[in-house]
Amino acid sequence: MRPIADMPPATARAVRYVLCDIDDTITTDGRLPGSAYQALEDLDDAGIAVVPITGRPAGWCDMIARFWPVAGVVGENGAFYYAYDAELCRMIRSIHPDLERHLANGARFGRIMDRITREVPDAAISADQPFRIADLAIDYCEDVTRLGASDIARIERIFVEEGAVAKVSSIHVNGWFGRYDKLSMTRRFASDILNADIESRNAEFVFVGDSPNDAPMFDFFTNACGVANVRDFMGQMPARPGWVAHSRGGTGFREIVDHLLEARTKG
Repeated sequence: MRPIADMPPATARAVRYVLCDIDDTITTDGRLPGSAYQALEDLDDAGIAVVPITGRPAGWCDMIARFWPVAGVVGENGAFYYAYDAELCRMIRSIHPDLERHLANGARFGRIMDRITREVPDAAISADQPFRIADLAIDYCEDVTRLGASDIARIERIFVEEGAVAKVSSIHVNGWFGRYDKLSMTRRFASDILNADIESRNAEFVFVGDSPNDAPMFDFFTNACGVANVRDFMGQMPARPGWVAHSRGGTGFREIVDHLLEARTKG
């Protein structure tokens, strides 16, 4: 990983879309700092489309798509996207085909919850679970005392043993049934809403993230960036970003955005 300050001005000037994780990428210690939110505004003002790509629930994503200065949002690790058409006053919602099959058999999470409660008693169902439609989120440090690496790994194994996909974020272990991830729904969102093909226009995208569930995005996007706390997960990720900020969380996100915008003023 190279420092974001070393990203060539021409590379930074080519960026037309910024995709970003939310937790511990644009937030810091569980809060969205004003400087990070202002970074979203500054990107929007510069004509750069912003799309949060998050593990957070459908209920949050509806609000984000409606009220934040973003082109839309991919939620629950790729289960769906929401985009608000302000001119038509209409929310556009698109779900992954696998989600329909899951919704018809949602009771499958019951056995997983029972096992986690029994085998990892210090974990908890995420407080935002009632607002989810696709996945089960297990809290390992947001509202509980941080669990050790072995407990986190055990939660992940329980999901896999029960036939689910599992991904570790900076705060939760998320599990779901279906063959999708952040990248697959990002590809669909870009085509449907941005009218952009992420393969042929890869250089126009920057993705900013921080944790293992961002690995598909780090692997795909040539100019993927990490905030400094991505280094906390280096041994747990099959792919890492090409660029990294000096600072953690929202401050690191602001640093990356400043580099992109400054390159435009100097071009």
